[in-house]
Amino acid sequence: MAVLHYTLDFKLRAPADVSATVCGLQSIFQEQEMTENVHDSEGHGYLATFVGKNGRFAILRMHSHGLVTFDLQFLEGDDVAQVDNLLNALEKKLKALLDGNIQRIKRLPALIRGSDVDRYWPTADGRLMEYDIDEAVYEKNSAYQNIKILHSRQFGNMLILNGDVNLAESDLPYTQAIMGSGKEHYAGKEVLILGGGDGGILHEAVKLKPKMITMLVIDGCRKHMRKTCGNVLDNLKGDCYEILVQDCVPVLKKFAEQGRTFDYVINDLTAVPISTAPEEDSTWEFLRLILDLSIRVLRPGGKYFTQGNCVNLTDALSEYEKLLCRLSCKVDFSKEMVCVPSYMELYPF
Repeated sequence: MAVLHYTLDFKLRAPADVSATVCGLQSIFQEQEMTENVHDSEGHGYLATFVGKNGRFAILRMHSHGLVTFDLQFLEGDDVAQVDNLLNALEKKLKALLDGNIQRIKRLPALIRGSDVDRYWPTADGRLMEYDIDEAVYEKNSAYQNIKILHSRQFGNMLILNGDVNLAESDLPYTQAIMGSGKEHYAGKEVLILGGGDGGILHEAVKLKPKMITMLVIDGCRKHMRKTCGNVLDNLKGDCYEILVQDCVPVLKKFAEQGRTFDYVINDLTAVPISTAPEEDSTWEFLRLILDLSIRVLRPGGKYFTQGNCVNLTDALSEYEKLLCRLSCKVDFSKEMVCVPSYMELYPF
């Protein structure tokens, strides 16, 4: 059973009169049959907890610097009308008691904790996103990663890999950006796709009449992301593509040894790491390895496309650009900022 957690905050211009405010709120808690327990805050204002029927639990805190916070937790299935009445009465009473001293009031929707379907996913820069998830479509642990597919009412099915939002059926802008945003001419060209198990890149690339696409992938989701992949993942070989279900590193090394080259390499394996300390995060070493191997299999004048990470991770993105400048050969690079629908943020490619 899930727990719903409401918050109500009053930011004040000056610290409030604790005694008068607490006294003014007593009748509300009494009407709700909530028992008060005052705690020693060691000189940091007023702190009390309240326990009511049906397992309701509340915390009222009046901070000495002029912030009043109220947190209310109740079990899913509780009388929502009663809970709303409590919050409405508390907000109305506090407005009256603190009249003239209120700088800002913030009442947020309930945070739902412990529900069967997870709807909260953090961004790479530490912000919390709430999605309109209404169904867990699929979950499995493969030999390489945890795979979830959740359904969002506005974004469609969403692919989640190891707890990170990877791609949703709404995210054609992602696929278009990692392929060059319509500025490239793939007709008659040889293309190498690294990763991309959602099938989106392959699905869009075959429309452009390339000579041949080789795709290296460890996991694919052909059943639950049909709006993204169409039917290209139904078979490992098509008229102009071949899917190799293998670890890309040994295959790339083999291609380099054989002298096999491509006009385009599209790397959809992993985002730029959050960490800015390459010596402490092995993902940076993996990125460097993939970059070096990709350069070795690119034809002269060929192009390499990949994703970045959250636009706010400026230090990590700068570290990646430094890495590009330290490759085995000189490269020119450019970037483009794109808003990916299900990411709800700008993303560089």
